[in-house]
Amino acid sequence: MPDAGFERLDWISLDDAEIEQRAKDFRELAARRRTVRHFSDRPVSRSVVEDVILAAGTAPSGAHRQPWHFVAVSDPATKARIREAAETEEREFYGHRAPADWLEALAPLGTNDQKPFLEIAPWLIVVFAESYGADESSERVKNYYVQESVGIATGMLITAAHAAGLATLTHTPSPMRFLSDLLERPERERPFLILVVGHPADDAQIPVLHRKGLAEIATFV
Repeated sequence: MPDAGFERLDWISLDDAEIEQRAKDFRELAARRRTVRHFSDRPVSRSVVEDVILAAGTAPSGAHRQPWHFVAVSDPATKARIREAAETEEREFYGHRAPADWLEALAPLGTNDQKPFLEIAPWLIVVFAESYGADESSERVKNYYVQESVGIATGMLITAAHAAGLATLTHTPSPMRFLSDLLERPERERPFLILVVGHPADDAQIPVLHRKGLAEIATFV
């Protein structure tokens, strides 16, 4: 008899030809994903954002602790406060904190301390990592592989948004503690990143980039 804590896997078995086609179709979909810095203010429904967050929440995690929390921000005043605080940190980064080689690496991407997308895009999804949780009696419970788990969930969040037809941008002002204060998050949570979500502007520009080929990123043994 199976353990009471287990259930039978609900799995759809595909033939080899369909597996091959699905892998190719997804690769082509993923290849069209680009980081966007020029957003439209065209609205995105809350239900779409809920679905992409729920998709991210299916990510694997250490001991199934699910050590993440997503704060979806659409309120214009809150977005304005986030932009103001982020640009304060970015001015320090570009003006004083960043070493010369880092600024040189960023130069081809055209980034600077101005972040208008934080107000223009309809949604900011702020991802928080939970260093520990709480059980039913409010006792502290340790989380495991927090950074790895939240990183996987964030990748799935980006992919889900792209699959829905939305553009995204990962933004990591440093330090990010102001997000905890602005969004009134508990002490056990730490900001991981801001994911800007929306539609690209009609005249959006992206840098010309080269993605490494299979031989550069994989080894088969």
